[in-house]
Amino acid sequence: MLGAGSWGTALATVLARNGHDVRLWSRRPDQAQRINDTGENADYLPDVTLPRGITATADLGQALDGAEAVLMVTPSATLRPMCQAIAPVLPEGIPIALACKGVERRTGYLLSEVVAEELPGHVVGAVNGPTFARETALDHPTAATVAFPFSYSDRLNPETSPAARLALSLSGGGFRAYVSDDLVGVEVGGAVKNVIAIACGMMSGAGFAENTRAALITRGIDEMKQLAQALGGRRETVTGLSGAGDLTLTCSSTTSRNMSLGYQLGQGIPRPSCFEGRPVVVEGEVNAVSVTDLAKRINVPMPICETVQAILHEGADLQEAFTALWARPIEAEPQTMQMSLEHPSPDLPLQFGASDQ
Repeated sequence: MLGAGSWGTALATVLARNGHDVRLWSRRPDQAQRINDTGENADYLPDVTLPRGITATADLGQALDGAEAVLMVTPSATLRPMCQAIAPVLPEGIPIALACKGVERRTGYLLSEVVAEELPGHVVGAVNGPTFARETALDHPTAATVAFPFSYSDRLNPETSPAARLALSLSGGGFRAYVSDDLVGVEVGGAVKNVIAIACGMMSGAGFAENTRAALITRGIDEMKQLAQALGGRRETVTGLSGAGDLTLTCSSTTSRNMSLGYQLGQGIPRPSCFEGRPVVVEGEVNAVSVTDLAKRINVPMPICETVQAILHEGADLQEAFTALWARPIEAEPQTMQMSLEHPSPDLPLQFGASDQ
């Protein structure tokens, strides 16, 4: 398990609880030592007792020695250098599963494409779903999707495929894994949901309530579907755990850093003052740029993501940006109707601060 933050530790807990030996790699030797000494990761999951079977280390060679599979839980922005760091000590041919989400900013690659480029010879998959780390570590009933490409032999013997083997390793107690062969669809859901969650947070922080959040979630899922399909994934995948499920959870609570960032911005808190000034990594903040850049390259309209990107990175006014979003031409559902009508009142602003929750 490469990454000893909250989610990496939670996944390590699931696997160890199911009887597997897990090496949990931390960037910081002091953190690894404290985990081994105390049996908990006080920095990220305080008061959660870790099961036996987890050994923390800051040595990549020690972490990967003899490993049968690797789960990478590093921030998306550091994934490529992480792949380069493990290349000399990675056991040959073992599967790699990504438990991080996003699109690489410079290249527009999905994260699995980054790994495939840096670590050829390894089958690459992903673990995504509606999963808050603390609840997962406490063994609350939780479900997620494990996605890998399926070879011809995998389809003949699906129980021996990397996706099935990892799903079986994770499943037990409160954790239930599902198997998918649509890696693109699963990755797109994980990347886009963070951006949509920031939008939901912004509007909630600005004083709007359930109607607004439901609209953003639903139309956000449509943006996911369009991008997934354009990249070769399946629209139906986005309606599953890694898309609609993960999006619903992330947009429902400020436990999510993405929702929390949006909520603070919606309240008028300047970005440098959010999270009480602490340097908190928010994946949706990075992905707002990479997702919209990718969508523009392949001509996929993603107006919610574009609105978030404009507010976060182009200095757009939050009220004006969301007013423009709501005043876009009237479209049809479903898209097959191919209808676009001029909005009857495009200049009428949304009433920020006037709602009653």
